[in-house]
Amino acid sequence: MRIAIVGAGQAGVQLATSLRSLGHDGPVVLIGAEPGLPYQRPPLSKGFLAGTTPAEELDLRERSYLDGVGIDLRAGRTVVEATLGDEGGTLRLDDGSEVAFDALALATGATSRTLPVPGGDLPGVLGLRTVADAEALRAGLAGATDVVVVGGGFIGLEVAATARAQGRRVTVVEAADRLLARVVSEPFSAHVRAWHEAQGTTILTGAAVSGLTGGPDGVTGVTLADGTTLPADVVVTGIGAVPACDLARALGLSVERGIVADEHGRTSHPRVVAIGDCAVQPHPHEPDRLLGVESVNNAVEQATAAASVLLGQEPAPRGVPWFWSNQGELKLQLAGISDGHDERVVRGGGERLTVLYYRRGRLIAADVADNPRDFNAVKSALAKGATIDPRAAIDSEVPLRSLISEPVPA
Repeated sequence: MRIAIVGAGQAGVQLATSLRSLGHDGPVVLIGAEPGLPYQRPPLSKGFLAGTTPAEELDLRERSYLDGVGIDLRAGRTVVEATLGDEGGTLRLDDGSEVAFDALALATGATSRTLPVPGGDLPGVLGLRTVADAEALRAGLAGATDVVVVGGGFIGLEVAATARAQGRRVTVVEAADRLLARVVSEPFSAHVRAWHEAQGTTILTGAAVSGLTGGPDGVTGVTLADGTTLPADVVVTGIGAVPACDLARALGLSVERGIVADEHGRTSHPRVVAIGDCAVQPHPHEPDRLLGVESVNNAVEQATAAASVLLGQEPAPRGVPWFWSNQGELKLQLAGISDGHDERVVRGGGERLTVLYYRRGRLIAADVADNPRDFNAVKSALAKGATIDPRAAIDSEVPLRSLISEPVPA
């Protein structure tokens, strides 16, 4: 069976290598739009941006490995036309070559949102999605005094921490009324804000950007809706990403914000899987809703499962979803999916904070700052289908692991 994979990021590479580890010996073609070897994205906003992680440490796999297991990497290539039928199809690439396939995997990722205001295209207004973006941002930070980060999500805050550690004056502008509003609760948002402000970063929430000032030599300022203008030598846009679904739409697949897939990557076509940031999957607590999960953990697990699907094998059960964000010395770890909770418990304080989330009496997730023991205890409980008594968990002197008990019946 000939398998084509469009997208050579974490999900695409994981799928290709999983196919080989599961015994598939047919052709595997891995098509990536960026030149060079596939690489890790998380260090781009941290170690690579700071200059402490060299480029060669970003590689997901060495060329010798890919060649050795027979993965045909087509780097720097994009799909310009595609056909899909009951038995497979064909991809035509931008160099005129064609790739015939019996099964197709879409791991097309997502694209960064651009700032839709006057001046949003000025030099010095930079996003962060690729190595090229990170190199441009690193060069911009080297000569900057004032850095404005638009967007108080994980990427924006990681960049803010990196820039502040380099001695830049940093302002984070967030349109919502708190940081990380889409993914964590108010106490955790407040904890993260307090940490960044203690480092000297200015945080503005409930603040909308109305335009950018500057000229051919670059951006000079950020104008807010209230008329305030912030000085800026570099503006970083961290306002989210849009799943890359153009190819899926062209092939007639079901798309709703992202490519509709199940937790194992199955799409509306039996010979196509979709994995990683381009896909949306059933919400774990509200199955009638779809959820996009942007994380390395999801990309790896969904890709591993999709490899089994393509080979007609039964996928292994998915593990506990988890995510991390290193913002300077602040270490954030999230386990489970907190969206849909109806109760929460705040545990700890000071430098450490844990927020436990419950739904109908059952533990479903936790957000943890600088407390790996709490994080590991929650992951262990969720993996076993167990729970933690919310009343006992309030006492931060009691180890969470000692409170793991049988789950409340659903």
